[in-house]
Amino acid sequence: MECRAKDFDSWEVCDKVCMNLFDRTRYVYDKAAEWNQREEAFVKRAGYALTACLAVYDKKADDLRFLPFFPFIIRASLDGRNFVEKAVNWALRQIGKRNDILNGLAVQCAEDILLQDSRSSCRIAKDALRRLRKRERRESNGKGESK
Repeated sequence: MECRAKDFDSWEVCDKVCMNLFDRTRYVYDKAAEWNQREEAFVKRAGYALTACLAVYDKKADDLRFLPFFPFIIRASLDGRNFVEKAVNWALRQIGKRNDILNGLAVQCAEDILLQDSRSSCRIAKDALRRLRKRERRESNGKGESK
């Protein structure tokens, strides 16, 4: 995984490898957490792509598995690199889509990000809040699915 990740040179390759190969390994949670803290743009993106994949595809995962990712998301919201910023946003939104509890925690995380007052943080937080709150409204109107 390390060798492949170091060779990533585009978001498309990074995301496809994460979604179609790395997410099937037994190391996926460990690598997501580790890579979320790395400095290399596409390795860091891979960490957040894995986080998003886990939120979508690991249906049996307990909510507690996702709590450690919120501090990483908050820190990375300051990164400012386009490919990282988009992956951080993606991970936050996918965690928030899992269920009502994680949605509330993701909304709180986005509100905390908004307080950081950087361009990338504001973009991430505003987009995530718009999408996560839309989900909340849909569910409160009885038009969405609750898990």
